[in-house]
Amino acid sequence: MTDPAPRARVGGPLVVRTPEELRRALADAGRVGLVPTMGALHGGHRSLMRLARERVDTLVVSVFVNPLQFGPDEDLDRYPRDLPGDTRLCGEEGVDVVFAPETATMYPRPQMVTVDAGAMGDRLEGASRPGHFTGVLTVVTKLFQLVRPDLAVFGAKDAQQIALVRRMVADLDLPVEIVGAPTLRDPDGLASSSRNVYLSERDRVSALSLSRALAAGADAAPEGAEAVRAAAQAVLDKAAGAVPPVELDYLALVDPATFADAADDHRGEAVLAVAARVGPTRLIDNVTVTLRP
Repeated sequence: MTDPAPRARVGGPLVVRTPEELRRALADAGRVGLVPTMGALHGGHRSLMRLARERVDTLVVSVFVNPLQFGPDEDLDRYPRDLPGDTRLCGEEGVDVVFAPETATMYPRPQMVTVDAGAMGDRLEGASRPGHFTGVLTVVTKLFQLVRPDLAVFGAKDAQQIALVRRMVADLDLPVEIVGAPTLRDPDGLASSSRNVYLSERDRVSALSLSRALAAGADAAPEGAEAVRAAAQAVLDKAAGAVPPVELDYLALVDPATFADAADDHRGEAVLAVAARVGPTRLIDNVTVTLRP
């Protein structure tokens, strides 16, 4: 099934920079949808917008590179930024409002109160990037308070993130529906990501081993959890010798409710997740597999 045709907004979206401008823009907005982003928008973001656009009266896309979710040695300063290009893409997808605050607007003082991601936030991405999910949940909560959306759409490529957002919404009784959108992949199979712009042609060839490993793991699902891990690991072991090499951070098969390791006798759905560095770029990907009943 193809995505529905975009509904370009005549004149482009309204770009607002402050909470006051946002409140005025959303007066009498009807049912509001939010797609939170860090900008550098691509086809994957388009798919989120199209999913939201069909379900709301007013669609808001936030563009904010959130410093709270970056560690001291990560790519905050070089993260790609292109607000004019992002605004054009949003206009092509029928977005009504682009909320693009400055850092000082979102964090006018040192952020003392944050949202603790709990034990689920300390696993996988949280173990590799300490404090990352506290930063994510804190900014998402702030965006929910500012936009007051009826629904928010997140991409399934960040499976742990969307699981944590759903748990936060449930635990804190936040009145917003969380919608997950399937991972969009480029024709070669690489999951769409803003960080893909960092990849050279040779890097990209090596990076394709991530999606191949996930596919191999998914194919082995009828044989159980141990076979899934082994099949995916075999692909990544070979990729470790590529040029440039794939430097594995983690490969894990986890329970989608907790992101704890799935037991060898796990039955039903599980998430096979991978993170690795190729050249200067750290990439993540995942696939949901169904282990034999």
